[in-house]
Amino acid sequence: MLRAGIVGLPNVGKSTLFNALVANAKAEAANFPFCTIEPNVGVVAVPDERLNVLAQISNSAQIVPARIEFVDIAGLVKGASQGEGLGNQFLSHIREVDAIVHVVRCFENDDIIHVAGSVDPVRDIEIINLELALADLAQLERRIDRTRKQARANKDAQLELTVLEKLIAALNAGKSVRQINLTPEEALAIKPLGLLSAKPIIYAANVSEDDLSTGNEYVEQVRQIAAVENAQVVVVSAQVESELIELPEEERSEFLASLGVKEGGLKSLIRATYTLLGLRTYFTSGEKETRAWTIKAGTLAPQAAGVIHSDFERGFIRAETVAYDDLVAAGSMNAAREKGLLRSEGKDYVVQEGDVILFRFNV
Repeated sequence: MLRAGIVGLPNVGKSTLFNALVANAKAEAANFPFCTIEPNVGVVAVPDERLNVLAQISNSAQIVPARIEFVDIAGLVKGASQGEGLGNQFLSHIREVDAIVHVVRCFENDDIIHVAGSVDPVRDIEIINLELALADLAQLERRIDRTRKQARANKDAQLELTVLEKLIAALNAGKSVRQINLTPEEALAIKPLGLLSAKPIIYAANVSEDDLSTGNEYVEQVRQIAAVENAQVVVVSAQVESELIELPEEERSEFLASLGVKEGGLKSLIRATYTLLGLRTYFTSGEKETRAWTIKAGTLAPQAAGVIHSDFERGFIRAETVAYDDLVAAGSMNAAREKGLLRSEGKDYVVQEGDVILFRFNV
């Protein structure tokens, strides 16, 4: 399951946003630093309107959406990499996620204390990024001494040493690991290290209700930083999300429309995460269930089948597949087959976004 860690300085709206995104979450949101100590974890369904349509076509007994896990990680502060504010403990939680959702305060409110005394998204982002980079630098410097000794007689260690030297130089120059161009071999060599500043990042610009549709000058500052890092930016309002959760499902779209937006923060964050990580969705659909499955872009049919069960990959014969739009237009799987829209694909087929697939395999 995809894991996204929600990070940021204290009192920027992390736990409020988490509580709203995860309806059954118990994260405490309060107006003081370090309210969250242990990470709160919540699993949410990935919203996808296509599931309901496919379920109707197949007369499915149940719908099983893809899921994403959000981890609400306690607020980081300046000096976290040296242990300030229980920083070492919090940084270890970040190491376990696939992507970082960095919540940045982009609203003014005198009633909510800012740990640094003022609202300044650029400063706040620099504090978090610096702490992640310093933690990585300390880890790399510990690693490089051992790698130098191993590199005298080991080619793999020689490659790792080259990468470590490149990363240390870049981090000392103020860059994050994710900003450094690495070859596939270099990236693989350092993957076991789980470097914090290598994590793909989404900046969640947390604004007031009034600025949700238009943004503000703070949001533009966040976008400028993200452009340099090739990061994603999503404008959210933890205030609006907490109000949304109180409304019946049928009233939420109307409420969002009244604010000038089409979707809530959950959909926006998930879409940005999928884009950032290069993820795709394919479907299986029948009378028993209609289910969404998450894969990496470029995944071949046998490996996509393996997401369901390893036996499917080992015994793969073929994938009977039809594009979602073609199936909807045809009205049924039988009609899609009669029109030649249902294809039989082999082991070299790259599964596409929205494919509806029936895998054939030997047990």
